[in-house]
Amino acid sequence: MQIHLLCIGNRMPDWVSSAYDDYAKRLPAHCRLNCIEIPAMKRPQHADLAKITQTEGDALLANIPKGAYCIALDEKGQHWSTKEVSQQLTRWQALGCDVALLVGGPDGLSDAVRVRAQQTWSLSALTFPHPLVRVILAEQLYRACSLLSGHPYHRA
Repeated sequence: MQIHLLCIGNRMPDWVSSAYDDYAKRLPAHCRLNCIEIPAMKRPQHADLAKITQTEGDALLANIPKGAYCIALDEKGQHWSTKEVSQQLTRWQALGCDVALLVGGPDGLSDAVRVRAQQTWSLSALTFPHPLVRVILAEQLYRACSLLSGHPYHRA
């Protein structure tokens, strides 16, 4: 299974790329993480944010690999403990297809993306900057794999 992390936004700070890459390279071969960056649209002072969100959503949808199981990252999604993330990972692997994690831009996901997603996941009740979301996702996926393999990284 390959996990595709589709994110609105590119040109991340070095610390984001470094942290993301560190966790992504630790993942086992059967659970590779691939980040697909989609440039965010410019947001001038009086921009139509609904239209921007829709356009960014269309770009996310266009980049979902064929046959992938989609999980939208959204504040209204399900909250999972680390153990539950590892259980979800096992479930996703059993589906026998790739997984696409969809991360919207500063104004969130379009309705079309939410409709397309088979699951919706909220990382926290807190609001995180979008670059940090990539790092958190990569770390949590690594932690879930570690938990499943009995690796001592996860201590809880």
